[in-house]
Amino acid sequence: MRTLGIDYGGKRVGIAISDENNAFALPLAVLPNDRRLVASVKKIAAEKTVGTIVLGESRNFKGEPNAIMKDIEKFKDELVKETHLKVEYEPEFLTSAEAARVQGKTKMHDASAAALILKSYLDKQANQGTIQLNHG
Repeated sequence: MRTLGIDYGGKRVGIAISDENNAFALPLAVLPNDRRLVASVKKIAAEKTVGTIVLGESRNFKGEPNAIMKDIEKFKDELVKETHLKVEYEPEFLTSAEAARVQGKTKMHDASAAALILKSYLDKQANQGTIQLNHG
């Protein structure tokens, strides 16, 4: 099963997907944050055989939830209800800025930020032995 990463934004939502072995993360899409968002993510999750969704947890420099975190929590609840998948938070800190620094500000930079969130999660899971990597 693959893992889906999401960088939630007020206007755009970046989507990234892991490979089958959960070893790396690839930018996949940038979706508009509109009324079809949950349905679009549900469709992608089904098409890509996703087992877990990882959602960026947005906090400020003091570690407190950012203003958008309430929207993220609502989005998470809707995802769980609609997809019946495990949805976990992964702390995200300046991932959009890092994605823009690495590749420049492109139309896919939100998806690249989602890939950074997802890669962080995958690395932690691999280090904890939660995800078994299949090399070969």
